[in-house]
Amino acid sequence: MKVQVLNIDGSAGKGDIELSDDVFGLEPRADILHRVVTWQLENRRGIARATRERSDVARTGKKWGRQKGGGTARHGDRAAPVFIGGGKAHGARRREFNPSLNKKLRALGLKMALSSKAQNGLVIIDSLDDAEGKTKALAGQLAKAGFGKKVLVIDGEAVNDNFARAARNIVGVNVLPAQGANVYDILKHDTLVLTRAAVEKLEARFNG
Repeated sequence: MKVQVLNIDGSAGKGDIELSDDVFGLEPRADILHRVVTWQLENRRGIARATRERSDVARTGKKWGRQKGGGTARHGDRAAPVFIGGGKAHGARRREFNPSLNKKLRALGLKMALSSKAQNGLVIIDSLDDAEGKTKALAGQLAKAGFGKKVLVIDGEAVNDNFARAARNIVGVNVLPAQGANVYDILKHDTLVLTRAAVEKLEARFNG
């Protein structure tokens, strides 16, 4: 698949780039993308803490009142839920959210996410080295390009420092290195912008 290289402002860049059909030319499947996104979001969740019940609280088990003659109920345990400091009745159980998903399916999901953007919403630029590090200048370039409200920019081994500095205050613009590319972030943005270095890294990631 041959794609024209653009500049960050949407103007025509230098030449074309050949994208691998094995990475950018697949037919996306909603069921696989859904499984991978669900797996990602579940892994972000923290462990749900358990509450302490009668057997967990540090209270004496000694019978603390007479069985009869006190004029009160026949209590025999300070850990009962009716007392302050007692255990909780029917408390929450500890839950861990760590579903498993095999590597082949995760890799296929990322390929399909890239392929879905290749059909609509993929932009290839030469590099981010020309960035001035000025938020106002970058915002003007992106507005001129018309990439949409949400733009994900993926660079190669590391993100260009000037570009990252300029982009961090622009709402809707996010920047990642190629190693951080993931299905959820790719799908939730209107436009995916890849540098040549990012394309090489992504293709090498699957070919290696």
